Amino acid sequence: MNTGGEVWRRRLRENVQRVRERIAQATARCGRSPEEITLVAVTKYGPAEVARALVAEGLADLGESRPQELWRKAEALADLPVRWHLVGHLQTNKVRRTLPLVQWIHSVDRPRLLAAIDAEAASLPRRVAVLLEVNLSGEATKHGWPPEAMEEAIQFAAGCRHLEVRGLMTMAPLAGGLAAARRTFAALRALRDRLQSLCPPWIVLTVLSMGMSHDLEVAIEEGATLVRVGSALFEGIDLEA
Repeated sequence: MNTGGEVWRRRLRENVQRVRERIAQATARCGRSPEEITLVAVTKYGPAEVARALVAEGLADLGESRPQELWRKAEALADLPVRWHLVGHLQTNKVRRTLPLVQWIHSVDRPRLLAAIDAEAASLPRRVAVLLEVNLSGEATKHGWPPEAMEEAIQFAAGCRHLEVRGLMTMAPLAGGLAAARRTFAALRALRDRLQSLCPPWIVLTVLSMGMSHDLEVAIEEGATLVRVGSALFEGIDLEA
């Protein structure tokens, strides 16, 4: 893409405003405040200049699905006050390089990964916030703990004292449209509420990461505090050009 042009920057600015309006409208419908919602801009495969433009539009929370892409963009934007979120699958052999760069990992989906993050975090001067990913749809293509295993996951997480378990994350099923997405998001909120009573004092599950470009409204209406938005921000922009 022509990173020196103003056309895509103007379109990006319009898209950011449109997403913010959607968030404001959704929160108004359910009696919440837009300030309760963190918009995580998932920068995907675009050049670092696009990520830089998002920060210029006031979006300091940037997300990446692939660790390698996060490494590349974090280096390119090291001069900016970005809060990096890893929202995709993380292999244990990529924890050491990823952890110093991120403030949030949304996709902690197994005990071995929790243990690897905790061990690596012991050497950091700060704690990294993590979310436990739950596979509520049961789809084989999705990562995450099954909901029936979450009590055990919380018990394991309670022994990881070098990180902060802040909440849960899920993805809506591929089929079923917004109605299925709403059921999934409501189920995550109910699961969080049930698990909270089982948590030790140092685990407070206040964060729900759920909702993407196509279903962020129903996610907010069902209690999301983080929404992960990519394609709605880049509509009409060719990131591959």
